[in-house]
Amino acid sequence: MEGLNQISSVSEFILLGLSSWPEDQKPLFILFLIMYLVTITGNVLIILAISSDPQLHTPMYVFLSVLSFTDIWYTTTIVPRMLVDSLSEKKTISYAGCLTQMYFICALSNTDSYLLAAMAYDCSAAICDPFHYVTIMSHGRCVLLVAFSYSLPHFHSLLHILLLNQLTFCGSNVVHHFLCDINPLLKLSCSSIFVSDLTIKTEGLVFWVTLFLCIVFSYVRILVAVLRIPSAAGKCKAFSTCGSHFTVVILFYGSIFYVYLQLLSRYTAQDQVASLVYTVLSSMLHPFIYSLRNKDMKRGLGKLMGRRKS
Repeated sequence: MEGLNQISSVSEFILLGLSSWPEDQKPLFILFLIMYLVTITGNVLIILAISSDPQLHTPMYVFLSVLSFTDIWYTTTIVPRMLVDSLSEKKTISYAGCLTQMYFICALSNTDSYLLAAMAYDCSAAICDPFHYVTIMSHGRCVLLVAFSYSLPHFHSLLHILLLNQLTFCGSNVVHHFLCDINPLLKLSCSSIFVSDLTIKTEGLVFWVTLFLCIVFSYVRILVAVLRIPSAAGKCKAFSTCGSHFTVVILFYGSIFYVYLQLLSRYTAQDQVASLVYTVLSSMLHPFIYSLRNKDMKRGLGKLMGRRKS
């Protein structure tokens, strides 16, 4: 990718990270190392628990295991680079490396979005159409949803990379962020960003909002169906089935909309905190949210731990 931006005089970028103060670097290293290890451990346990328990071989838990697998790679695309930068005086990343990181961050975050939409559709089918659930969520349809979740985001990500590669970077190469993201790079360009910014924001808005509306529609159906359940125990069971997923959706989409659906001129360092939520924090919290609020996952993890102890 070295020849992608031949008219640019910038061959590398400097990632400032969350803090430019030297005394903050070691505490940040320890913090993100712990978060990374917890993320990897938690998501690996989720995958192992689901794969080893036949009772969890249902569409909902298949999607959850794929989400955990995606979160492992999503976090690995970001955190190891942060750890290296926090202990390095020269926090540089090559132009090609920056675009590569942004490509995978964009692709994997979009994969998460598709998977969350698929999980919402699964919850809706399980609660609203229980008698036809096996037909609706057939093996072939599950495979198709996972295939779409992993293939379509790459076209979305490739469009962003191609648009950014048309820009010229000839001034400052200091990125006020801990990763290569669209908004900070657009602010560094010394060429017109009107077309790129408009296309990226419009396409991104259509993509994210469409998926989010699909999720909202699924939960409206779920809410209507749950309110029709006469028993309180039935309502609690229905809410517990999809409550953890709804928590993840709010955490993930809330932080993404905060960062991307605003004017580029208003993009500040405070948005790094929101970016941290949907990149690092959400991937770390997913295993806790799904295991603590789900009896089946608790049982599966208990079996896994018991098997390892024996």
